[in-house]
Amino acid sequence: MNNTFNRNPNFNAPSLNRNTMFTSYNSYTNDYVRDTTPINSNYYNQYIPSVYEKYDLKKNAHYAKTEKEMKDYGPEPFTVNIEEITTQNKNFRTVLWTGEHLQLTLMSINPGEDIGLEIHPELDQFLRIEDGQGIVKMGDNENNLDYQEDVFEDFAFIIPAGKWHNILNTGTKALKLYSIYAPPQHPYGTVHRTKEDAMAAEENHSH
Repeated sequence: MNNTFNRNPNFNAPSLNRNTMFTSYNSYTNDYVRDTTPINSNYYNQYIPSVYEKYDLKKNAHYAKTEKEMKDYGPEPFTVNIEEITTQNKNFRTVLWTGEHLQLTLMSINPGEDIGLEIHPELDQFLRIEDGQGIVKMGDNENNLDYQEDVFEDFAFIIPAGKWHNILNTGTKALKLYSIYAPPQHPYGTVHRTKEDAMAAEENHSH
């Protein structure tokens, strides 16, 4: 059996020139691709920046619309930029939302100041720091807060019901945080401008 390939004597295969084979891949420059017309950069210069510019405009407009007055918005549906409003708060304590089952409060603790040693027998508490640094202390006994952790911006921590606790600002600027109580801890619409105001209110409430 003859296995010889019989090619058409009139067919001539095209010559392959590596200088012209890859002209459509002109963004690569190596031994296998020769320089041709530079890639058109107008797409990147005109289209992509415009996308980001439009996004920034929408984002800024959105933030401008979501600036909130410092007051209690509960128990209605509520949306807020929590980082922005937490860092804007200048009061020692501002209740931002009170419902039947939980409460959102903002706090601003001055350098060297603390919230004061306290305990909540029947509620759990979630806290998150948006700016500043401090130490959180917890324990089963008010004279032995054996749980201590350094906390910083973007740190969150949980205080279980029945734990004595305190938070101290160890930084050089105000410690900005928000706290979620479940169930609520403070009267609707509570605003304490200073720690002294808060302590006076707590004393009056206890009587």
